[in-house]
Amino acid sequence: MDETVAEFIKRTILKIPMNELITILKAWDFLSENQLQTINFRQRKESVVQHLVWLCEEKQASVNDAALLDIIYTQFHQHQKIWDVFQMSKEPGEDVDLFDMKQFKNSFKKILQRALKNVTVSFRETEENAVWIRIAWGTQYTKPNQYKPTYVVYYSQTPYAFTSSRLRRNAPLLGQIFESHNSTTPLQERNLGLDVNMDSRIIHENIVEKERVQQITQETFGDYPQPQLEFAQYKLETKFKSDLNGSILAEREEPLRCLIKFSSPHLLEALKSLAPAGIADAPLSPLLTCIPNKRMNYFKIRDK
Repeated sequence: MDETVAEFIKRTILKIPMNELITILKAWDFLSENQLQTINFRQRKESVVQHLVWLCEEKQASVNDAALLDIIYTQFHQHQKIWDVFQMSKEPGEDVDLFDMKQFKNSFKKILQRALKNVTVSFRETEENAVWIRIAWGTQYTKPNQYKPTYVVYYSQTPYAFTSSRLRRNAPLLGQIFESHNSTTPLQERNLGLDVNMDSRIIHENIVEKERVQQITQETFGDYPQPQLEFAQYKLETKFKSDLNGSILAEREEPLRCLIKFSSPHLLEALKSLAPAGIADAPLSPLLTCIPNKRMNYFKIRDK
């Protein structure tokens, strides 16, 4: 078992009160009844945690196994979270889709992993026809942070989805995913059995910003499908500039050179979706949006 997984499991178990530990471990169903009986739960918690981590190492627990334990802990303490509520609605006259949980989970995970290189997604279904989704976010250069996840609770065949997140910047991307399943609009604050922290002014700002981004994207890329392009390459040549005298680089005659390459199975469609998904600001750089008009995917950028 990876050291990061062991640490993840250790931190999760340390959060669990001792009077809930056995119940949560049984609900987790990763360790067998016989394995749990080998633990003396009356000893100090540090010793119990150490024994549990050792048992998990024996069974080669994965990140997903650890994430499921965290989901169960969060389910027990969901009242401690602040939840945002989204209502999904269909256009007038549309039929209600038959919900396929397997298809929903596959498409949800696929869309996230397509948008972000480093992200882990875990699911847990409940008896109330709900699916709990745990998302650990990373960046292009960093692994997913398992200690600042987003939780999503979605009840099948209902118009509501609940989200709790410490990383608000990823909320637009989640909205895009639910829009691919239905049309998603934030709800006003109301009593739905969870604590909702929703300000009507913030809702209005989100709608205005979303409309602005959509308009800019449409003006830049149009309503039509983009030409298929798999990569774009940029070569930068620039002289070093500095107000400091005596710098070694300032005396350099040769320009500094850099090569940047963007690649995707459908690069232009990917660029078109960046701002609406909340991954990039609108408008995008002209160096990216000029590709269709210039009909080029090789660019050399020099000092004027």
